[in-house]
Parts: sequence; structure tokens; C-alpha cells
Amino acid sequence: MRQSILTTLIISMALIATAQDVVQLQPEKFNDYALNYYLPKTTTEIEFVASKTTRKAGQYYQYARKYLGITDVITENTETWKLEGATIVVRSEANTEARYQLTFKAGQTPYIYVSPEQTILSANITPETHVADTFPAVTPNNICDIDYSKALSGDILMSGSVTRMAEMAAKQIYRIRESRMDILTGEADNMPADGESLRIIIEQLDQQEQALSSMFRGTTSVEYVTKRIKYTPDEDVNNLVLLRFSEHLGFVDANNLCGAPIYLSVAITERGEYPLDNKGVIKKVPKGALAYNIPGKAQMTLQFNSERLAQKELSVAQLGVVFGLDPALLTHKKQPTFVVFDPTTGGILQMGVITE
Repeated sequence: MRQSILTTLIISMALIATAQDVVQLQPEKFNDYALNYYLPKTTTEIEFVASKTTRKAGQYYQYARKYLGITDVITENTETWKLEGATIVVRSEANTEARYQLTFKAGQTPYIYVSPEQTILSANITPETHVADTFPAVTPNNICDIDYSKALSGDILMSGSVTRMAEMAAKQIYRIRESRMDILTGEADNMPADGESLRIIIEQLDQQEQALSSMFRGTTSVEYVTKRIKYTPDEDVNNLVLLRFSEHLGFVDANNLCGAPIYLSVAITERGEYPLDNKGVIKKVPKGALAYNIPGKAQMTLQFNSERLAQKELSVAQLGVVFGLDPALLTHKKQPTFVVFDPTTGGILQMGVITE
């Protein structure tokens, strides 16, 4: 491993883009042998998922019982919303108020990796690929889009009155059912030539019946809608109205009283503290140190109508303190130190000595 590290150090470029979408920084004369970087700020992204159900009455719904003997029909157009759930994922951004610099002497060849936003990722070692949290896949929409023109015959369209059209549409449904039954029982005069032809014909009959039946029963479509909100936890919060949700309008702003509130609460469970020496005294930050975060912890909770939508425990950079590593560890001639940082908090994930 030592040999591979040394091979990397002799690369002459000061900025080297890697396959992991990170940037390698090395001290060079043109930058006064100084490396600049930011510590990250922990943020969250919250995704809410809602379903919008649209029900449309069929044009012959009032004749459904008379001609088809059915009563479970849609009699008016409605649109209703339901909040399906929420997901909290951890993100990060550069803390522009926490910019730091490492300065070295000529001839020293440590390096650090930073993100494209210049937040520190590692020192003296290539960071592992960080896979960001993702949101769960949203259920596909179930949109009822029926082409009635393929189901309505010319006789139905020219029948002259709604009552007559409904009667003829119902008779067409019964004829379709009879034709399908004859085919399935083998009693049709002209049977399909093979299994694939049978499948296609049955499928077409089903579609025609569905289209005609929907003119009596009505149609129902379900569409899924997502809304994302960024939130940066930095203090205790109790029942903050993040946004509101209405059964008739869906997502609305926090100040729109047409919707019921979706509450966000943040409980700080632990604050990062400075490390202590053997005597219980806070350690001093080394001169020119490689800065890193000692994060705190918090619990985020989302509630709607007294029910918990989501809850997540997370480490938070801004709930901690900033400490530092002695830069001499990075430039030790025989056993230089490597460090890997958490990209969302800036805390130390791994630290060790580079050996042969």
C-alpha cells in the first residue's frame, strides 16, 4: 500500500478529478503550499408522497341498475387526496462559515480529497465511493384512460336519445359476454386459429366491455404526487408546521388553513464535545491543524393527524464542535497517517498509518 501511495504522490497535477467525482488537492508552489477546504453542514431532505384519486361518473350511471342490474356506480365527479407517507434522508452542503487551510513546507507531499463543493473527504487516501441515501420508488400511477370511440357502434351513436343509447350500450355488453363465452367454450362459429389469436380476441372483447361498462359504473384514476422539502436541523424544535395537507387540495403552504398541519419535531439527543486528556482537561488544537467535526446527534420526527409519518436518528455536524489533527501526522516520512471523514458530518470515520 505504501508503494501505491508514493506513486500517487508524484503526480504533478495539483487538481486531479477522480472517478468518484472528488478532487485531489496537493500543496504546490503556485498555491503557496496551502490547501483550502470546507467542513460540511448536515442537512436533510424530506419527501412526502400523496395519492390523488379522481372519480368520474359515467354518462349512463342513472341507467346502471335498470339495464345492467348494478348499484355500485359513481354518481358524481370527485377528487380526493390521501397522504401516503414520508421519508427523511441525510444530505450535506459546504459550510461556507467553516473554511480552513492547511499549509505545508516545500517538499512535503501530503494530499487531501474534497468533494466538488470543496468539503473534505479524506487525507492521504482515496475515499470510498459514498452512495447517497435515496427515496423509495413511488407506486406507478393508475390512470384510467378509455377510448370510448372503439366501443361505441354507429347504431348507438345515432340512436337519438340518452335513454336509447344506454339501452343499446347495455345490449352490446351482453353480446360481448356471450361472444366471449362461446369462444371459451368452443361453441363459436369461427374459432381463433391458434392460442395467440385467442388471446388477442379475448383481450379486445375485455377492453370493449370495460369501456362500455365504465359508461355505467364510472372510472377511477389514482395519481401519486411527491413533494420534497429541505430542512437543516440546528436546534430543538417542537411541532413546527412544515406544511399542510388537504383531502381536497393536496399539499398546501404552512400558512394555508385549508389543510391540516404536518408537524416536524427535532430533539437534540447528544452534543459533540471536545476530547479530553488523561487529566480530564480539554485537549488543545494543534497549530495549523487539519480541522474536522465532532458531530452531535438528533432525532427528527414527522407527524400528521396525531400519527407518526417518519422518524430518523442522525448525526449532525452543526450540533458538535470543530477540533483538529496535527498536520505533522500527514507528513511523517516513515509512517504517514491517513484519515477518512464522514461526507455528511465531517467527523472521522477511519484513521490509521500507511504501512508497506
